[in-house]
Order: sequence, then C-alpha cells, then structure tokens
Amino acid sequence: MEASGGECHAAQVVGAGGEMDAAAVERFAAAAGLPGRGLSYAVVSILGPQGSGKSTLLNHLFGTNFREMDALKGRHQTTKGIWISKAVGIEPFTVVLDLEGTDGRERGQDDTAFEKQSALFALAVSDIVMINLWCHDIGREHAANRTLLRTVFQVFMRLFSPRKTTLLLVIRDKTKTPVEYLTQALKEDIQKIWDSVQKPEAYKEAALSEFFNVEVTALSSYEEKEELFKEQVGQLRQRFYHSIEPGGLAADRRGVVPASGFCLSALQIWKVIRENKDLNLPAHKVMVATVRCEEIANEKLRHFFSDKGWLDLDAAVKSGPVPSFGTKLKAILDSYLSEYDLETMYFDEGVRTAKRKQLESSMLDHTYPALEKVIEHLHLAALNKFRSDLDQALSSGEGFTASVDQCVQASMAEFDAGLRDAAAKHVGMDASKVRNKLKEHIQDHVESIRNAKLAELKSNYEKNLSAALAGPVQSILETRERDAWACIRRLYRRETENATLAFSASLSEFELDQTVSSKMVSELREHARSVVEMKAREEAGNVLMRMKERFFTVLSRDRDSMPRTWTGDEDIRAITREARLAALRLMSVMAAIRLDDKPDKIDRALITALLDGGPLSWKRSIEFTYDPLASSTWEEVSPKDTLITPVQCKSIWRQFKAETEYAVAQAMSVQETHRRSKNWLPPAWTILLLAILGYNEFMFLLRNPLYLLGLFVAFVLSYGIWLQYDITAYFRHGTLSALLTILSRLLPTIMDIMTAIVNMSHSHKKHSTSGSSCPPPIHTHSFRNQRQAQVQYHQSPDSSSTSSSVDSNGGDEHES
Repeated sequence: MEASGGECHAAQVVGAGGEMDAAAVERFAAAAGLPGRGLSYAVVSILGPQGSGKSTLLNHLFGTNFREMDALKGRHQTTKGIWISKAVGIEPFTVVLDLEGTDGRERGQDDTAFEKQSALFALAVSDIVMINLWCHDIGREHAANRTLLRTVFQVFMRLFSPRKTTLLLVIRDKTKTPVEYLTQALKEDIQKIWDSVQKPEAYKEAALSEFFNVEVTALSSYEEKEELFKEQVGQLRQRFYHSIEPGGLAADRRGVVPASGFCLSALQIWKVIRENKDLNLPAHKVMVATVRCEEIANEKLRHFFSDKGWLDLDAAVKSGPVPSFGTKLKAILDSYLSEYDLETMYFDEGVRTAKRKQLESSMLDHTYPALEKVIEHLHLAALNKFRSDLDQALSSGEGFTASVDQCVQASMAEFDAGLRDAAAKHVGMDASKVRNKLKEHIQDHVESIRNAKLAELKSNYEKNLSAALAGPVQSILETRERDAWACIRRLYRRETENATLAFSASLSEFELDQTVSSKMVSELREHARSVVEMKAREEAGNVLMRMKERFFTVLSRDRDSMPRTWTGDEDIRAITREARLAALRLMSVMAAIRLDDKPDKIDRALITALLDGGPLSWKRSIEFTYDPLASSTWEEVSPKDTLITPVQCKSIWRQFKAETEYAVAQAMSVQETHRRSKNWLPPAWTILLLAILGYNEFMFLLRNPLYLLGLFVAFVLSYGIWLQYDITAYFRHGTLSALLTILSRLLPTIMDIMTAIVNMSHSHKKHSTSGSSCPPPIHTHSFRNQRQAQVQYHQSPDSSSTSSSVDSNGGDEHES
C-alpha cells in the first residue's frame, strides 16, 4: 500500500527460507506504479555485514521504512531475506532492495549459500550496488569487507552481463584518515581481490573496469555524529537524482529490463539462482521480453476481440457493403498496435517486433472473414456492374468484343478502387489473386454470354436457312421431275453460300479462333444439307401419295390443265402410260438424295423394270442384263443417300398400280358409254341389208298410199314424241327403264298432239269464215319451243345425274 506523501511501505519479497513471494512483488509494483515507468527507473541494492546499518542508511538516504535494528535490545539479525521499497522524492523512479546482512550468526553454515545467492541477485537486478564497509576494516586481510567483495566477484563470474554495474562502496564510521587515502587503499584491495578471483577462460585477461564502475563515499558515525551523518547522507542523496542520465550513477542502461517486466525478471532471476545455474542476462532479457510482450499482445488481442467499434464494423459488413472499411479497420488496428508499441517500447527490439507481428497477424486473422465478406461484396458488385453494362452495351447494338473490353475495364477499375478502400495497410492481401478471381468469373460470364449469343446467332441462321430451303425443296420435289435435283442443288448452294458468308461476317465480331469459326460455318453447312435431306426423306415417305396425285393429275387433266372429258377420241392407253411415267419419274426423283451432282441410273432402271415390260425390256436394254430392282442398293448411290431402295420401289409400284387401276377402268367405261350414246343408230351394213331385204315391202307401200299416210302419221307422232322427250337420255340409264318411261308418257303425249291438231283445224275454219286474214298458224318453232322447254325439264335430272356421275368418278379417282 502507498502511504501519504508518496511513501511506499517496504515489502518482503524473499523470505528467510529463500522462497520469493511473487504476489508480494506484484503488489509492490502495482502499489508503487512501477509498470508504467518504462526504462525511467533505477534499482539500488545494498550489501553488507549484519548489523552494519544498511537499513538505517537506506531509510535516511531514500526515505524508505525498512525495519532497523534496535541497539538497545542487542545486536541481532533484523533484515531477513530481501525486502523491497520505493525511494521517496527521487527522480527517476528508484527501487530500493535491502538484502539480509552477511556473516550473521543466525544462519550459521547456510550463511555462505544465501550470501552468494542474494549477492548474485543484487548484481543481476540492480543498476547500483551499495556495499556497506566499516572504516576500521579497510586494510585488514581477513576483515568482512574483503570476504564480501570476493563473494561479489565470484558470483559475478556466473553472470554474463552486457553492462557495467556501479559498485558504490560506502565507508561507515569514517575516522580522521582522509577519504582519498581510504579510497586508494580500498581500490587497491579491490584490484587484488579481482586479480585473485578465479575467472572463466573468456575473462582471464579482463580488467575490473570493463565490468564495474567503482565509486567510494564515506559517512560519519550515525550514533556519535548523527547530524553530520544526516548531512552527508543528504549530499549522497543528491547523487541519486537523475541517476540514469549520462554521467549518473546508473548511466549504463544496456541491460535494463523495462519496468513492466521487472517483476517477472526478478522472479525468473531468483529462480535460476536458487537452482544454482549460471545466469545469462542477455538471454534472460530476451526471455523477459518474450513473456511480457506476449502478455501485452494477448491483452491487446482480447481487448480487440471485444472492441465495440470492431464489433459494429463486423456486424455492418455482414449486412452489406461498408464504405471506407479499410480506413475504419486501420484506425482500430492502429490504436491497439500503438498501445502495444507504447507498452513494449523498452523491451528487446527483436522480441517486441516479432510479437507485434504476431499480434497484428492474430488481429488480421480475426478480421479476415470480415475482409473476405467485404471483398465478396466488392466482387459481387463489380460482377453485377459488368453484367448490367454488358447487357446494356449489347442491347444498344455495340460490337461484342468492344463491349466486353469496355465493360471489363470499367468493372475492374471500380473493383480496384473498392479494394484500395477496403484493404488496411496492415493487411497482407495479395490483390492479384482476388483480381484474377474476379477476372475468371467475368471471363466465365463472357463465355456464357458469348456461347448464348453464338447459339442464338447460329439458331437464327439455321432457322432462316431452314425456311429458305424446306418449302422450296418440298415444292420442287412435288412439281418437278427430271431436273428436280438440279434445281435443289442450285437452291442449296445459293442459299448456303449466302448464309455462310453472312454468318462468317457475324462471327468476326466475337474474335473467335479460326478453328472454332470454321467449325461453326461447317456446322451451318451441315445443317443446310440436313434440312434438304430431312425434307427429301419426308417426301420420300409420302411417295405413294405423291405418285397417285401426279398420276391422277396427268390422267384427269390435259396439257392446258383443263379437265378431260372422255368423249371417245382420247387414247386412254397413251394417257395412262404418260400418267404412270410421270408418277414413276416422281418416284425416281425421291429414290435418292443427289446433292453431290453424281449421275445415276435410277430413272432408267425404274422405267426399264416397271414400265417397259419387265424381263423382255431387260434383255433389250444395253444398261441392264438383270432385274435392276432386285437389290437393296442403287448403283453409284451411297447407302446414306438412299431414300427408297430398289426393292421398296418395286413394292410401291405394285401398290400404286393396284390403287390406280380402278381410275383407268372407270375412264374407259365412261368413254365406252359416251361412244354408245353417240352411235344409237344401227350400223350402215344393217341399213343396207334392210334396204335390200325390204325392197318388196317398199314397193308395196308405194302401190298403197294409205299405208304411206299411216306411216306418215306414225312418223309425225314419233317425231313429236322425239322432240317432246330426250329419248337418248332415257336409254343412258338402261333399256328397260327407258321403255317403261316412254310408255308411261306416250298416251298423254299423243293426246296433246291430237288436241293441238284439232285446235289448229278449228282456228283455220273460223278464220276462213270471218273473211278476215287467217289466224297465225301454229308455227313449227312454237312447238319446238314447247318441246325445248319439256326437254329442258326432262333433261335437268339427267344432266345432274351425269354431272354427279363424273364428279363421283373424279372423286373416286382422287380418293383412290
């Protein structure tokens, strides 16, 4: 605890048993405020025989409150172990160690061991070691002062120190002998002791001045001359002010341990001394620096983990992009690193630098997920910007490659700016990796867009090419005969060349590899060929139907495309051959694909085998010596180009003939019927025969006029009936039905004729009686008009019947 006026109570840090109280050391350091002093502190310790007034000197010199011996109660051991306190009113901060006196009777045989341990501890931790000497012992061989100095030098051999230690020899109870003589004698004794001490091989020739800065001071007796003693102590106290500055008592600061590591250093030094090991102060300094720097780094790291600013920043990053992330993170990291630098600035530079890097690395490892999230946001934003800009550029009609280059530059520039804003200076992030990753994703998107555009472009050209080829090819196959494939080849080559030229020009804006571009153009050509082949195969599948359509077209229409009327003058056999030849040539056209412009014998083979009479025509043919259709392949035609095999052609032809025979037979029947309707009179030879055989009867009629009159009346009646009715039309539907119809109408007709004749007679008589001009007789044309009206009336059902019969035949033909 710190007392009023800045006084700090003394604390025992090493007990009489030799065990150091680490908690007491920590309590003292905390109460005195030692950890925050950095290197601005000094450590003073005192050695000397028991009862030599060490504690008294320290209390008067530094204002401490070490326990002093009460001379009235006898001379005995007062200070046990090692005590620690803080000097009052002295700058810099001064730690005072009061060590147990040497040569005490209380310890007996253990005195030597503890004496060496405590002396070594004092040399290791102190900047200034005060040695209390009795004035009357100077110059004596076996006095306590020589033993103490020898002990100091002996234990120093176990201490590899990079600095000088100040030995302040305090002569107590000085006599009238001048101080100069005492100093000279004392230094000579010290030199002799140094020379007599056994040294390691490395220090055999080493001078005392290399390791110790020897200072001597003398004080009067405290008991006899107290006022003078205090005055001299006051003068000595002045030497401890600013002791760590150049020229001061503790000016050599090479081996000093920072104040925050003093407690740890003292504990570790005492531990090594108790284990009777040699003490390497530089290595010990590094160890202390390592431990303390690691403790400080861990403390800063824990504070950083719970820092509100960092937690808020981390939470904000998880929810979305954070502007100036790197600046904010840098401020937080710099604050903790600055605190670390401030607290470790006095430790070994190599150690603190290494631990600083560890602290920085640990903090960055903790922040790395947040940084990755920030980079992910930047990555996503840049990628989305690229996609949006590219879509907009392509929609505006700009070239693909130029649009990609422009959008890549804009997106990468934005990403780089965000990366610079996000990356703190402490972050050892390889920007090339994240940039390359973004470029890879952009390139993947470019490839996907390019592939989609190329697929769309190719699809459009294929669609246009299909539209340009499919319909015309179908039309050519349906309408043309011998030159069908020549027309298809011209169409195919023209449309394919136009499409490939335009397609190649469109591909140029994508800057494709020549191999890829050539492959795509080749695929477009293959597509064009596949369209033609597909359409040809489709039409080949309907060849029978097309053949029948072609056959019926040629059979039922003349060269002017007018419907045929089978009046009796047509050569049905020739027309049928012509129609079959047209159908056969259509099958020849559809039998194979002929895009390669190679000649073949399909047409000739089909005509020879199917139309010219079969085996007889084979024998007569120069080209064929066997059945050309008795095979599954065509000569000079590859199997892949074959649409209808020869065997299939034969089968199709048989089916075709079977399904068209009826139409031919019907045409012949109609023609025969028409002929019969035109030739209802008997042949001329029959008329001649009747004339020869009926000569007697003819002469008989000439000799008997009444018979002639009867025949005349019969002729008139017959002619009237003939004019009244279309006799020919009646007989078209059969003889029996015609006779029945005539008989049923004969009597009314005769009555009508008779009535007309009677009416004509009456009219003539009235006319002649009245003396006026004769009434207009019934002219022949009046009767003809009446007859024509009746004929039209009676012919209408016959005509419709005839028409329907023709239509029915035509319909049957088409249906067939």
